[in-house]
Amino acid sequence: MEKTIATTVFESLASGVRLDVFRLLVKQGPTGLVAGEIAATLNLPATNLSFHLKALTQAGLIAVEQEGRFQRYRANIALIAELIDYLTAECCSAQPEKCVELRVGTGCAPPASAKTVKKRGAAKA
Repeated sequence: MEKTIATTVFESLASGVRLDVFRLLVKQGPTGLVAGEIAATLNLPATNLSFHLKALTQAGLIAVEQEGRFQRYRANIALIAELIDYLTAECCSAQPEKCVELRVGTGCAPPASAKTVKKRGAAKA
């Protein structure tokens, strides 16, 4: 994965609405959802949702397929898997198999809690 693709993905997911949409589509798996179902599930106005769906599509995070008069959206799980590989490629001195220990919190540094992340963000503001 190229660095520019990774940053585009992160920029797209930096919106809370887009993150919610993507996570919802991940839960649906390969069946995906049509736009109206997404809007209803997330309680979003259609015009607001279409803006976010366009951004996610342009970033490659979701794919859209025409079904009659509806558009079905599906999460691009392969892209996220590639992003995770990109982020962890150099894990533990290029021994990513050791990262399994880090995922369960037994590695070099404990995982950051939500409170820690919020405190860091507040300190920057």
